[in-house]
Amino acid sequence: MIRNYFTAFLLIPFFTFGQPQKTPVTSNATPAKIQLEIDNLIRPAMQEFNIPGIAVAVTINGEHYFYNYGVASKETGQPVTNETIFEIGSISKTFTATMASYAQVSGKLSFSENISKYLPALRGSAFDKITVLNAATHTTGGLPLQFPDEIMDNRQATKYFKTWKPKFEAGTHRSYSNPGTGLLGMAAAASLDDPFEKIMEKTIFPALGMSHSYINVPKAQLKKYAYGYSKTDEAVRVNPGPLASEAYGVKSTSEDMIRYVDANLQILKLDKKIETAIQNTHVAYFKIGEMTQDLIWEQYPYPVEVKQLLAGNSNTIIFEHNPAEKIDSPKPDLNVLINKTGSTNGFGGYVAFVPARKIGIVILANKNYPITARVTIAQQILNQLDRYAPLKTSK
Repeated sequence: MIRNYFTAFLLIPFFTFGQPQKTPVTSNATPAKIQLEIDNLIRPAMQEFNIPGIAVAVTINGEHYFYNYGVASKETGQPVTNETIFEIGSISKTFTATMASYAQVSGKLSFSENISKYLPALRGSAFDKITVLNAATHTTGGLPLQFPDEIMDNRQATKYFKTWKPKFEAGTHRSYSNPGTGLLGMAAAASLDDPFEKIMEKTIFPALGMSHSYINVPKAQLKKYAYGYSKTDEAVRVNPGPLASEAYGVKSTSEDMIRYVDANLQILKLDKKIETAIQNTHVAYFKIGEMTQDLIWEQYPYPVEVKQLLAGNSNTIIFEHNPAEKIDSPKPDLNVLINKTGSTNGFGGYVAFVPARKIGIVILANKNYPITARVTIAQQILNQLDRYAPLKTSK
């Protein structure tokens, strides 16, 4: 049962407000109004799911509000702040898509080419007939969610891909897959002729102005790196498996992530290549039930009901092979809600934004709590933000 998180919850909140962008918005939003609405949603969820800390960031046409709750470490009692570093899990996949799109805009990679063109070790395998676009849309033909347990490193992953046989024709089914996103990242990095981690940390993050986002958190920043908490409340951090960097390896802050949302909303002034690369990740390629598959991102016509979002983020969509209906004339659309969830053993995150309304939200937690709760909370917050957005769109 999905609970209504608007229930009043009387606790003294710990929160901070971010500094707004230089360009003000024409809205009646105030920190106090937004705080009350978010408090009434976040605090009951923290209690119900035993979440030690949550960072919430919202944007309304580039004006940012930050709301921080609880602790980054139960051992030290260090509070969550805008600069607390969280594991974002599979939200990382959107950065891998951005890198691949950046390679395409740079003339180094084509989404219509087969994977094996960029990864010669896979020539003669099934990936002679599976495209980069298939890897970017989870339509490779049935790659599993995770590698088999016996695959321990990237070298073994390559051997696995060489002998893997698809269950379906590429482009006919959507099978959410960490190995598939790993292939996307491998192909992008190979086309750009540098290691994936180096490109992400030295090119993509800097191009986005994300100065506290990492694949490998540097020693000097470890004090800001939150501990996640497992189902048994053990303090944990991610234990990387094969192609983890590409599929779930990014660590970031609410401050950096809301800037990333602004980049996706076309609010920031960025280098033209990265700006174009980001917008190309919003192109809709396949329809899967209530959800439309972009380049890793998932979208819905806006306005959208929470039941549609829950259907698109359900276990059926995540864990099963679902028929994919190809969209004949793929293109981006502003009147949509775009979202992505992400989890590791000790962390749970969610990002959603509406390009036409210039609103977005980031929720980062150091507990892997149910996706249904994340989606429901975020959707109710976005509905409130929509009231403050400066311009109404026509239907």
